[in-house]
Formats: sequence, C-alpha cells, structure tokens
Amino acid sequence: MSDFKSASLETARHISGRALDLCAMIGHSVMQFFGSVGRLTEFAGKAVAHVFMPPWFFKQMGRQFVDIGYYSLAVVGLTALFSGMVLALQSYTGFSRFNAEGAIANVVALSITRELAPVLAGLMVAGRIGASIAAEIGTMRVTEQIDALTTLSVNPMKYLVVPRVFAGTVIMPFLVLVADIIGIFGGFIVAVFKLGFGPYTYIEQTWNFLEWNDVASGLVKAAVFGFIVTLMGCYNGYNSARGAQGVGAATTNAVVSASILILIFNYLLTQMFFS
Repeated sequence: MSDFKSASLETARHISGRALDLCAMIGHSVMQFFGSVGRLTEFAGKAVAHVFMPPWFFKQMGRQFVDIGYYSLAVVGLTALFSGMVLALQSYTGFSRFNAEGAIANVVALSITRELAPVLAGLMVAGRIGASIAAEIGTMRVTEQIDALTTLSVNPMKYLVVPRVFAGTVIMPFLVLVADIIGIFGGFIVAVFKLGFGPYTYIEQTWNFLEWNDVASGLVKAAVFGFIVTLMGCYNGYNSARGAQGVGAATTNAVVSASILILIFNYLLTQMFFS
C-alpha cells in the first residue's frame, strides 16, 4: 500500500512539474511576443517622429522612390493584369448560372480597386522591397557600417530608415492606382475578346458603377501597406543578428511579418471603410 502511495505521489509530482513547465513556456512566449510588439512600436514611433525633424536626406529619398516605385511597376502591373483577367473569367463562370453576366464589369472594378490591387501589390512589394531592405540594412549592421554612421555623427534612423519608410508610404498609392487601371484593363480584354462583351458597354458599366470611395479606400490601404512593408524591412534589418545566418533570418522575418500584417490590416481597414 505504501509503495502504491509513493508511486501515486511521484506521478502527481511529475504531472505537476510538466504542467508548471508548460505554463512557464506559455508565459515566456507571451512575454516575448509583447516585448517584440513593444520594441516594434517604439521603432515605428521613432521613425514617424524623425520624418518631421531635420535634417532630411533628399538624395536617399529620391533613390528609394525609384527603387520602391519605378522598379516595382513591372511585377505589380503583371500581377494586376492577370488578376483582372482571371477575375473576369471566374465571374463569368459563376454569373452565367444566374443569367447575370452583365454584372461582370461591376465585380471586376469593385474587386480590383477595393481589394485585389492594394493587397496583391502590397504582397508583391513585400517580397521584393521588404526583403531587399532587410538584407541591405542587415548587412550594414553585420559589417558595422551602422556603427560607423553613428561615429560620423549621422543618425542611422534618419539616414537609413526615414527615407525608406517615407518613400514606401508615399509611392505605394501611385503603384496601386496603376494596378487599378491595369487590372480593370485585364478584365476588359477578357470580357471583350473572349466573352463577347461590347467594349463601349463594358466601359460605360465600369464608369457608371465605380465610385470615388472605392478607389480612395484602396489608396488608403496602399499607403498603410507601404508603411508596413518598409517598416518591417527596416526593423528586421536594423535589429539583425550577426553573421550571414542573422541576415537571412532578418530577410525572411521581414517578408513573412509584412505579409501577415498586410492581411490583418486589410481586414481592419475594410471593416472601418465599409462596416
């Protein structure tokens, strides 16, 4: 009987110890998460504050406008074009079952301007620019170039972070506006040359149905997504660990975190605009 009690006590201690270990692991993960959120919030606050304080490095800003805006036009344009074409085909497949093919122009215009153009452009720019920013700044951290800037009395936040964040926030709506036009044009191509729609009728339906609020909501989303992409690239690169492995991890984290935040903020902004 005493052996049975001893075994039961030992089992209870073992279960209690495992439960405490699990609670400790969960608590550590939660604290680590909130610590990361706090550090990111502080970094974002500093970046926004430094935008409004001189000195401003206009040459760096101009370079970022070209890198983020001009060199992203091709990938954003192709993505929007084929998204509009596929959307027209899929809409026709569904609406033909209800004899509502005439609504295709409206659905394409609404879906492109409100959702597809800003979200897909944000994800494409996150994959291209977010990774590039994280790798560039992470390499500068590893090779101690950021420390050299501080030694030369140049604020790294102003020289490295502010031009990228400002350029991404400002130029992203222009990219999305181009994506809106190209995406709607892709739907027009499929509707007219494959589905047999009249070109003037399709354009008239699109123009009459589309409202400024639809376009404006997508442009606001674009500015927020541009801020997120550049901020996450700068933050992960700026806090990169030493060595090639640290730079690789920073690059991966920048793309993944930016993509997740884009999808989260897309829902929040949609709820805000259209609730």
